[in-house]
Amino acid sequence: MTQNKVFDVAVIPCADYASENVRAALEKAISAAGGLDWVVPGMKIAIKPNLVSAMKPSTAAVTHPALICELTKMLVARGASVVIGDSPGGLYTVSHLERVYAAAGLYEAEKDGAELNLNVGQTAVSYPGAAVAKSFDCVDFLLDADAVINVCKLKTHGLMNLSCACKNLFGAVPGVEKAEYHYRFPDPADFASMLIDLCSYIKPVLSICDAVDGMEGNGPTAGTPRHIGAILAAASPHMLDYVAAGIIGLTPRQVPTLQAAIDRGLIPDRAESIRVFGDPSLFAVPDYRLILTDNSFVFKSRAAGPVRRFTSSVIETLLRSRPEVRSGCIGCGKCAEVCPAKAIAIKKRRAVIDRSSCIRCFCCQEFCPVGAMRVRRTPVARLVTRKSSRRR
Repeated sequence: MTQNKVFDVAVIPCADYASENVRAALEKAISAAGGLDWVVPGMKIAIKPNLVSAMKPSTAAVTHPALICELTKMLVARGASVVIGDSPGGLYTVSHLERVYAAAGLYEAEKDGAELNLNVGQTAVSYPGAAVAKSFDCVDFLLDADAVINVCKLKTHGLMNLSCACKNLFGAVPGVEKAEYHYRFPDPADFASMLIDLCSYIKPVLSICDAVDGMEGNGPTAGTPRHIGAILAAASPHMLDYVAAGIIGLTPRQVPTLQAAIDRGLIPDRAESIRVFGDPSLFAVPDYRLILTDNSFVFKSRAAGPVRRFTSSVIETLLRSRPEVRSGCIGCGKCAEVCPAKAIAIKKRRAVIDRSSCIRCFCCQEFCPVGAMRVRRTPVARLVTRKSSRRR
């Protein structure tokens, strides 16, 4: 299929994960977003799905293999060699990757000509042009590719409110080192800037979003699947995120990565300025269950005077969410293991959070295997959100 006009974002209906429906939607979305004419024989292309953990596609926590398989066929048909990989949470080892690939159903892609990455090498890279992440460790399979295609999943997220195209590139950082980055960038605005730095360094040629079934509620791993029925594609991961956020009811101000992208001039600050192929409103889910962590409120100013800094600190305390242990905790210790601040201990078979040490990165919430760790919003934050919703 040939599209005369190139759009910033394509939003194409896809009713389910049947291969023929996925293929048709992918072809239309990719064509509208610029096509694949840039692929030449012999090119090595890395597909970077969301493989947050060893979870089945039915959970809606990982990119569905149907998208990966059909995209692989399209690239192989153009003479490219395809490697699929990610750096999931946990140890970045061959055995862990194999477990994750098996759970996600990605061994099917080998039948279509893809290679699943088992190279666990990593390289320290320098990025002087970054806003905050001027150096970081990057997985080698992305660095070795001629081009990277970012294939994300539309999910809620405890820290960034949205897990989509930009957040998916955090997988460039090897395994357990991700916790170190949470500790290096505990402020949500800085963490968002770090994610944008990673996107800018990796430079995905194309971003595709699996929004056939998204994840709502306690995402990005312990939420529930929610049917949306769409596949999105864009050259810019931030443009894609802008449109995807609107589908599930998030504004750019509620997504720190989007606000940072706007501040950097990477995307416009008005939805009307984004050229969209398709109608996102057809897929809008007004009652999508979100995690509103209020981390998008940035009150601290390093240049402000002492009175303003004090006022900002008080307001942040009143508004900023925090992780909370709820019923269902089995005392497995996974939260304590992943906590970068070492703020969690297991006492009497239950996780206990040291509030004085907690940096509110929500790693515990993301990786709790039973969903017992949740985001707790303050009463003031809930009141502010209700009043804001009434005004709109």
